[in-house]
Amino acid sequence: MSTKPVAFAETAIELKPSPIEPSWIIEGQPVARNSVIAKSADRTSCTIVWDCTAGKFNWIYDIDETVHVVEGAVTVDDGHSPPRRLEPGSVAFFPAGSRAVWTVDKYVRKVAFCRTVPPFPFGLAVAVYHALKQRIFSPNKGSLMQAG
Repeated sequence: MSTKPVAFAETAIELKPSPIEPSWIIEGQPVARNSVIAKSADRTSCTIVWDCTAGKFNWIYDIDETVHVVEGAVTVDDGHSPPRRLEPGSVAFFPAGSRAVWTVDKYVRKVAFCRTVPPFPFGLAVAVYHALKQRIFSPNKGSLMQAG
């Protein structure tokens, strides 16, 4: 059976400028950088390393993003719950359609897994496919293939 290779990367890699949308900046002059370290074959998801210097800014999510802070800290305010401080080891999920105010006191570096959300009809078709596949082929989940 042919398999695909595993992609390995370090978080201490050279990052390229990735400016924050100027209209999103609330305070300071934050400088952001990033580097893509892996992409899915279908180009719907990727993993990046991102960092940013001090500043306060809005971030509007048009994709799903899961972040893992590896250095520094940031306070995130989504307007729905009290602001949360993310430090090394913290993980947070920002669904597409959400927005948050990021306050970086000095510096933050994160690894982010980003996923483009498929259009509703396509997403529904994929969900139905997976549900049917699980029902048909999973012997512990009431499979149609089980003797009964």
